[in-house]
Amino acid sequence: MNKIIQQALSEGRKHLSENEVKQVLKDFEIPTTDFQYFHDLSEVDFDKLKFPVALKICSPNILHKTDVGGVVLNIQKREELTKHADQMKNKFPGEGLLVEPMYKGLVEVIIGLINDATFGLTIMFGIGGIYTEVYKDVTFRVIPIQRTDAEEMLTELRASPILEGARKIKIDKEKLVQMILKTSEFANANSKIIDQMDLNPVFLTEDSVRAVDAKLILR
Repeated sequence: MNKIIQQALSEGRKHLSENEVKQVLKDFEIPTTDFQYFHDLSEVDFDKLKFPVALKICSPNILHKTDVGGVVLNIQKREELTKHADQMKNKFPGEGLLVEPMYKGLVEVIIGLINDATFGLTIMFGIGGIYTEVYKDVTFRVIPIQRTDAEEMLTELRASPILEGARKIKIDKEKLVQMILKTSEFANANSKIIDQMDLNPVFLTEDSVRAVDAKLILR
């Protein structure tokens, strides 16, 4: 069992903070952001920080960060980051913060895990971002999956032409398939303790895939 997950369970927690989830992803070679977690800005390595950046409240007690004003985007310089970090520390005393570069994606998708009452742990793939609930363009497989399953999932969406290069959009399909497979491997290794996970949005570009936001809930 992953040490971070084991620690959360030992503390009686079902929810992981974003930095914990993203570190778990890194441990399983699932691509995510170059984040830094901190309580005080003196802990941030500014030599490794590329502006513009996003600043987020980072707590297992706050899952919906945007709803509570816990996200600031497109911070352009260090002075702005200092101001917003101070404001966020005053608003959420005692909680950690996460800072990471702003990323861009040609396409946004979602990769998720759901503990289905009938089928057990299943993996979901679909169109992501803020319109996930609007389009409901998703497909599912029971864990574990094979490469052929991951490749088929890419073709089953109504929006699959976008992944195939429609409107001259080019993405790295191989890296996307590998990310889906890595997520399946993670799920299979932790199938008894995962309730659900959302990687949304996952940004796709011509040469990269990256989970920009991530949530994980344990049973």
